[in-house]
Amino acid sequence: MSGPAERLPSTLGRRRLADDLRTLGVDPGTCLLVHCALRRVGPLEHGPATLAGALRDVLGPAGTLLVPTQTDGNSTTSRAHLAAVAGMGPAQRQRYEAALPGWDRRTTPSQRMGALAEYVRCAPGAVRSDHPQTSFAALGPQARQLTDGHDLTCHLGERSPIGELYAADGQILLLGLGYEACSTLHLAEYRLPVPPPERDYHCFRRVDGRRVRLDFRAPDLDDQDFPAVGAALDGTPLVRHGRVGRAEARLLPARSTVDFATAWFATNRLAAQR
Repeated sequence: MSGPAERLPSTLGRRRLADDLRTLGVDPGTCLLVHCALRRVGPLEHGPATLAGALRDVLGPAGTLLVPTQTDGNSTTSRAHLAAVAGMGPAQRQRYEAALPGWDRRTTPSQRMGALAEYVRCAPGAVRSDHPQTSFAALGPQARQLTDGHDLTCHLGERSPIGELYAADGQILLLGLGYEACSTLHLAEYRLPVPPPERDYHCFRRVDGRRVRLDFRAPDLDDQDFPAVGAALDGTPLVRHGRVGRAEARLLPARSTVDFATAWFATNRLAAQR
């Protein structure tokens, strides 16, 4: 495990990060979902390529790296879009919406997912799930298994890469980020005895060079209590704590995390709603 930040070299290399990841407990051959704030890891010799290389070194040839490549600004019903247009008049809003290019699986950059996610998305051999709001990209032998069949009406449920990560008994790495970034917790919402209410969603896709609007209904997901369920998780042996470079890190088993969160939501969230 890394010592205090001041003991680290001025720039961190691939081997040092790989040692930290092994010490933390990343399993060779697993499917690993990484949520990362790269700047908190520290100055890296070759930027995100250094961390991506370290992750793949530890995962080995049988392991698969999964990252979020989401594009919530592509939806006129998302929090990101509503925040962007807040204060605009009707004409401004109309112009803003008309300028949204629409989702293209191959070329649309992720939004606010970080430099590591963009590096993986653009890496040779990477595949990306085909969802215009909540896509993921993967590298490795199970990349297509994780990303195929991402249903439009299932942002982060059973028919998404999160559901496939659960089925694969993978791991989750929170690197320099807290539980507010842990998208796997959303799968627990779908599994509640009383699932979240549905609402309308609107977003855009590029089809044969044209922008097409998509209208659909899906669960209204809620991450407001993720820090609270995360605090409860931190009090269990499920979570491994350490450092990768200069960043605080948490490593969690996907299945046990979802199962724990499902029970926690059923007790705490549903009780609060009564």
